Amino acid sequence: MLLAVASVAVACGGAASIAVAAGPHRLALQISDDDPAKMRAVLDVAANVSRHYSGEGGEVEIVIVAFNGGLDMLLADRSPVRERVMGFARSMPNVSFIACGNTLETLASKEGRLPPLLEGVTVVKTGVATLLDLAEKNWTIVRP
Repeated sequence: MLLAVASVAVACGGAASIAVAAGPHRLALQISDDDPAKMRAVLDVAANVSRHYSGEGGEVEIVIVAFNGGLDMLLADRSPVRERVMGFARSMPNVSFIACGNTLETLASKEGRLPPLLEGVTVVKTGVATLLDLAEKNWTIVRP
């Protein structure tokens, strides 16, 4: 593949270069499993990508969208990664967290109360629709 890119560059009379985004990079990470290892993986990816671009002097916006079992990640009374999520809020302002309202309503109906969210979490009506909207706005969607 690299040879093909180099061949095209030579044929076009110039050196191959990687295009740089005009604005900030945009990454949406999906968490839909109640597995603490997957939640940690999502946070690891967010931290690594944030460090990568800040180390290059670039900008990146990262949003973590939680729905289904993954919503546990953002619930104040049961998050297995609570301290780490709160640490992101303090040290990485470019990372935000979104909770699915449909999943919250389902939990509220099962538990007889609306489960409390961690501070700073935004609620949207539908987590998957939010991911679709972000993809249509050229955000990269990743499910670690």
